[in-house]
Amino acid sequence: MSNYQNPVFALPSHPQRTLIIVRRFGFGLLLFLLLAGGWRLVINRSEAESLRQRTEASLSRSVIAVRSKPGEVSRKIVLPASLRGNTETQLYARSNGYLSAWHKTIGDQVKKGELLAVIDVPELEQELAQAHAAAAQIKVRLELARSTLKRWTLLKDTDSVVQQEFDEKRSAVLQAEADLAAAQVNVKRLEKVEDYRRIVAPFSGVITRRSVDVGSLINAGSQELFALTQIDPLRLTVWVPQAYADDVKIGQDVAVRPADAQGKSVSARVEHVAGALDPVNRSRQVDISLPNKDGKLLPGSYVEISINVVGSKTSPLVVPANVLVIDQAGTHVVIVDAEKRIAFRPVKLGRDFGREVEVLEGMGPSDVLVASPSDLLVEGETVSVVEVQKKPDDKAKEKSVAKL
Repeated sequence: MSNYQNPVFALPSHPQRTLIIVRRFGFGLLLFLLLAGGWRLVINRSEAESLRQRTEASLSRSVIAVRSKPGEVSRKIVLPASLRGNTETQLYARSNGYLSAWHKTIGDQVKKGELLAVIDVPELEQELAQAHAAAAQIKVRLELARSTLKRWTLLKDTDSVVQQEFDEKRSAVLQAEADLAAAQVNVKRLEKVEDYRRIVAPFSGVITRRSVDVGSLINAGSQELFALTQIDPLRLTVWVPQAYADDVKIGQDVAVRPADAQGKSVSARVEHVAGALDPVNRSRQVDISLPNKDGKLLPGSYVEISINVVGSKTSPLVVPANVLVIDQAGTHVVIVDAEKRIAFRPVKLGRDFGREVEVLEGMGPSDVLVASPSDLLVEGETVSVVEVQKKPDDKAKEKSVAKL
């Protein structure tokens, strides 16, 4: 066998040197593996973060954002009402009989105490004549009783009569006086009843109804004869909703627009305000006085009352109606904050304009609102915002409101 050895595969002659080489090689390999693992970990984390960002971007919801606009501090409420006379009454008879004459009819102006009609009551005239006759008889009996008592008084002074008989004569005088007083009261009663035959106006006004004619049978207290109305001033009664009940004051001017006035209105004044709300309709009764010197406005006409009420000192905000969320917790709006996160805020509403609603409390003028918010939106969720471009007409309206 040959003793030749390949120099490439020959082991070092020193074992210590060989061990050092092996250790260095192992450390280098371990360092390489660590660096490769770290690099791979960095790459995996970068890819995971990129995937997460792409996932969030794909899952992020887009919302349509709108903004509020300032409303009017002074609000105007329009309420329906009917004109009525300042004083209205129906006239009835106090005695039975037949209408013998009427002197006023519908549309006639009358003064207080003026004669309107006369009722013929023959039985009453006879009763009155009988009462006068009865009173005259009692008066004659009283005079005789007094004369008798006077003579018996003279006799009593001479002790010529019995005390019992003298007391009877004095009692006869007292009884006759009482009977005369009763008869006179009956006469006055019948005379008063006879005065009721004459139907007179209790106040100045205009006749609005006449329900009888000559010869009509009149029943006391059950049949209307005339209807009388005072047309200057006129009076109106409106019911102000609870939301504005505290804003209406006595002496406040209001505008009254008749249905056929073609936009023209007349000025009136609040005269009385109820001290409580009606528990049925939750509104407050307000009486309004309207001058009507020319008499052009007729009682019973339909009118609309415009009342300016001043709410809070701060201007309310007007938002589209589709930004409201109404659930069991109440009314809310969905707001996107500066970090584009969703927030739910409860609000207090004012007037409803149909497509727009007035918000009194709960949000600010710079808040970004979500239009038609989805039921899937949750508090704190991040969204992307798409602003709605305002029309030129809307911008012009906002400028006009700002000037006001």
